[in-house]
Amino acid sequence: MKRFVVIVLDGFGIGAMADAHTVRPQDEKANTLGSILRDFPDLKLPNLERLGLMNAFGRESCRMKFSPAANYGKSELMHFGADTFMGHQEIMGTLPKKPDVHPFQEKAQIVYRHLKENGHKVEMITCQGLQYVLCDDYVTVADNLEADLGMCYNVTAPLDFISFEKECEIARLVRQVVTVGRVIVFGGTGNTMDDLWKAQEVKAGRFIGIASAKSKSYEQGYQCLHLGYGVDKNVQAPTILTAAGIPVVLIGKVADIVANDGGLSITCVPTEECMEHTLRQFDHMDRGFICTNIQETDLAGHSQSSDTYQKILQQADEGIGRLINRLTPEDVLLVMADHGNDPDIGHSKHTRECVPILVYQTGVSGIKLGIRKTLSDVGATVCDCFGVSLPQNGTPFWNGKRSPDHFPVT
Repeated sequence: MKRFVVIVLDGFGIGAMADAHTVRPQDEKANTLGSILRDFPDLKLPNLERLGLMNAFGRESCRMKFSPAANYGKSELMHFGADTFMGHQEIMGTLPKKPDVHPFQEKAQIVYRHLKENGHKVEMITCQGLQYVLCDDYVTVADNLEADLGMCYNVTAPLDFISFEKECEIARLVRQVVTVGRVIVFGGTGNTMDDLWKAQEVKAGRFIGIASAKSKSYEQGYQCLHLGYGVDKNVQAPTILTAAGIPVVLIGKVADIVANDGGLSITCVPTEECMEHTLRQFDHMDRGFICTNIQETDLAGHSQSSDTYQKILQQADEGIGRLINRLTPEDVLLVMADHGNDPDIGHSKHTRECVPILVYQTGVSGIKLGIRKTLSDVGATVCDCFGVSLPQNGTPFWNGKRSPDHFPVT
């Protein structure tokens, strides 16, 4: 095995999971690719078509057909809901734990005591009968108001007055005593506590926090870290590979949300820029693992614009084609998604959908990978191909050898 490249088309689902009608009824009819093809039936994605997109989807369109030579399957999501952060932790081999949903009000006193017991100056801020925490004069701990309410807490600070490292120390203490899906720690420079106070908001009468965009944190010097529930970087593919001396490069949003202490992480959003970074890193890598997240597909879903979505898909498809032309017989390309984001479903949130698993390796064709039960099968496959220990979760389905006898199907 020389190089293994995973391209994650963020939010590119191919049909609602069977459990959507019970766990996310609003997603029961979700089908991201189906909606885009209904709005743009003439859409042509020649490289994804070649890789087996329509095979995984289960039906053809007027311009895209099944590919007999494709190696394809699809995967269900093991993590709760449909989340980019937990989706990528799952991809990298984490066994997802179901988080709790709590307004910060239910945890405010616990967080207050824990921070105080660990030597921090702590105050309780009260507004409209709701409370949140102020730590060391500059760090607020409160509800996240942008995600599904009660699923995340934000730790926010103006970084001209306290270092991001100190803020992260506080956030890790918060993480120790709360069981919501994420504790998101972030801040920027150029703003002040007055900006944070002005961004204070109450939602649904039970949730209070600092509205991220209004806090001016994004405008200058922005830094961010996501602390997931039950996430241990030491059992994930990047850490395992790096410890074995195998280079790891993360590009795009995955660079912001997956730990890669010994590797290279490149943050970027524009699709063409993400693909250029991928091609450049591939060309300069003799052996190693690259994972690239194409975030603009997800952003198009959030904006409920199938027009934007299909344009981004065409950009990504062109870049994937350029990458295919560079592959040697010892390289593997895998294209997938982390959840759905149906632009026509009627809401702007992620959708709980199965995702395509499309694999390309010169000399291997016609392999049906079945329905994978977890995205972690990808991380396990990457590790298996490089001959290192498997991550916490997942079953390998491709070992880098070019004989079909080596590819188990589930």
